[in-house]
Amino acid sequence: MITDKDMQHLRRCVELAAEALEAGDEPFGSVLVDADGNMMREDRNRANTVDATYHPEIAVAKWAAENMTPEARAKSVVYTSGEHCAMCSAAHAWAGLERIVYVSSSKQLGEWMAEMGVKSSSPINTLSIQEVAPNIPVDGPIAGLDEEVKELQRHSLQKY
Repeated sequence: MITDKDMQHLRRCVELAAEALEAGDEPFGSVLVDADGNMMREDRNRANTVDATYHPEIAVAKWAAENMTPEARAKSVVYTSGEHCAMCSAAHAWAGLERIVYVSSSKQLGEWMAEMGVKSSSPINTLSIQEVAPNIPVDGPIAGLDEEVKELQRHSLQKY
C-alpha cells in the first residue's frame, strides 16, 4: 500500500530524475529513507557525467553500507523513479536494504522505448528486481506518476 509519505519521496525521485536530465545524464533519481521516515541520502543518475555505473540506486546502497548499521539498513526504504536494473538490485540486496518503491518499471521503460522507436542499448538483460533479489519487498509502478517519468524519458531521447 502506497502512503502519502511514500508519494512525497517518490515525487522527490522524479525531481532528481529531472535534475539528472538537465545535467546531461539519464533521468533517474533515488532517495533512501530510514525506519523513522527521515531522508538519509538522495542522488541522481550520473552515468554520462561520471561513469556508466553511477546509478543513484548503487550510490545510496553504497552510502548505506558505509554509514548505517545492518539493523538500520534492514528497516529502510529506497524510493526510486525507475525500477532497479540488475546491477542496482544486486547492490541493494548485498547492502542489506529493505523495501524498494519505484515509480516506473523496467518493463514500462522497454515499452516506452519501443513506442519511441528506440532499440535497447543495454549491455545486460533486463530483469525485474524480484528476479535478481527475490526476498526484497517491492512496490510499483505508481499509476499517474509514471507518466511524468515517461515524459522525462522522452525528453532524454530528444537531448541526444
